[in-house]
Amino acid sequence: MARSTKVTFTLDDATIVRLSDAAQRLAIPKSEVVREAIQEYHAHIGRLSEAERRRMLADFDRLVPLIPSRPEREVKRELENIRTARRRGGRKRMERHRP
Repeated sequence: MARSTKVTFTLDDATIVRLSDAAQRLAIPKSEVVREAIQEYHAHIGRLSEAERRRMLADFDRLVPLIPSRPEREVKRELENIRTARRRGGRKRMERHRP
């Protein structure tokens, strides 16, 4: 087992009840419950919660049908027109007349 360091935390009453209940039900020390909970929490940092995942999938399902489908030939023509305009300096600005 790794070296242990004693630490002090302040927890609210509801958390203490849950910690005690978990330790009793699992028949392990409270410190072990805390260690396992922190390991589990750390493993999920940066991952989406189930609610976030479902919301993003729903957004995807809602937005994908709104993407206009265009023939590849039309898209290539538009891109070529954009490239040509950029090579020519883009849109020309009208010069202002100075008094």
